[in-house]
Amino acid sequence: MGCDGGTIPKRDELVKTKKRPEQKDKAAHQTFRWQHCALSQAPLQQPVVACEMGRIYNKDCIIEALLNKSSNDESNAPPAIISHIKSLKDVKALNLTENTSWTDESQKGDGYNDNNKAQWNCPISGQEMNGNFRFVFLWTCGCVFSEKSQKEITVNECLKCQKPFTLADVIVLNPIEEEEIELLKSKMETRRTKVKDAKKVKKTSKNETQVSLLPSSTITSANITEVVAPGPSSKLKESKIKSKNSGVTSADSSSLGKRPARLEKLETSDPKVSKISGSYSVAKDPKASTTYKSLFTSSETASTQQRAHWVTYNPFYN
Repeated sequence: MGCDGGTIPKRDELVKTKKRPEQKDKAAHQTFRWQHCALSQAPLQQPVVACEMGRIYNKDCIIEALLNKSSNDESNAPPAIISHIKSLKDVKALNLTENTSWTDESQKGDGYNDNNKAQWNCPISGQEMNGNFRFVFLWTCGCVFSEKSQKEITVNECLKCQKPFTLADVIVLNPIEEEEIELLKSKMETRRTKVKDAKKVKKTSKNETQVSLLPSSTITSANITEVVAPGPSSKLKESKIKSKNSGVTSADSSSLGKRPARLEKLETSDPKVSKISGSYSVAKDPKASTTYKSLFTSSETASTQQRAHWVTYNPFYN
């Protein structure tokens, strides 16, 4: 039977029990989450971003994952942890405050490693982001504070950058409880719904503005007259531009070609305006000298001469 020689067996030697799974150290796991990227598990390095679910990432890892997603390769499918991130608009760059007492030294196996030291801390209370304290960030500006300091703020303005915010913009970093995760998810869906509605309203108002400005815009762009300085080619060049919205009737198009009576009165009263009109001619201008008139082919001397004009080249005489 054994057990002779005065040995005393223990219960675990005689009875085989089911081994319990090893439980991870909650403190070590929480510290790891605050010091490493949630996607690549690499140490956090600036620039650092956070999503609407409160998870912290390295920005370069997010960009790489989005680029792999756009390649339409099944092998490069994004992980489920970032399934809610469609573009860089779904993450916010964190405005972190450096901890002056933190030193970037590699951990050694034979030395004491203080895990309570963190690279960043709260700019108000000085609490370090080591997992022992709850931290939040504002979606409007990305500034990070401890939850205790944020609750003591009585104004709805960020104490670091003075940007306004609401309670819906406050997001808890690295949430643990399921209730907090569900609350952040509902906030995310509400925020994205508001953004879509705002885009629809803006697009509708823009279309309404274009429709209201349609008559004036088509009239002004229907006929454009280009006036050339008086000379041998003193003519009015009319170019009609087709409007994108073809809603001008035949009555409107016929009225566009008529000259208003006010413009005709202005041409007769003001000599400067009459010079740019289509009926103006230098040869008929009583104020123009004979020498000035001889410079143009419309003058009497130019029409009766037998050789080419000395200023302009006219192939009629050559």
